[in-house]
Amino acid sequence: MALSKQVEIQALKSIESGMAKFYTPQSSHETMLVQVAAGARDDLFCHHFQTDQLLVVRGSFVLVILQNRQYQYIPLSDRYPAVVKIPPGVPHGSINFSNEPCLVVNAVWRHGPVDERDYRPIKPPIPYDINAALAAMERLQASLVRV
Repeated sequence: MALSKQVEIQALKSIESGMAKFYTPQSSHETMLVQVAAGARDDLFCHHFQTDQLLVVRGSFVLVILQNRQYQYIPLSDRYPAVVKIPPGVPHGSINFSNEPCLVVNAVWRHGPVDERDYRPIKPPIPYDINAALAAMERLQASLVRV
């Protein structure tokens, strides 16, 4: 089975039982809890043999994806349960506009051994468009107010 080279975003399905809501679990080889610091503007990094499956469990941040020499700004929030799947070889970083840290669960799929280059920062080849990233987050927040 070939790996997709495209980033996927999937809203999580849930089942309600009483006062609890149960969301679809994500299969993985390992699960990490990641904290994106308040005010963070992280450089890019790229995994060579793993697929990240990111789910925000507290707070919000903008995931920055670099594909075809263009940035895609994906706003993520605990108020909109969605998983973003980032395949191997896709450079990505983060921007947290909040003054609060953001907690993210990463359900990692391994496609080979951990590569020593996986967690080395890559200086963005072109600067992030902070206005575009902020606009993406504002659009998400406005859509959540209407729901």
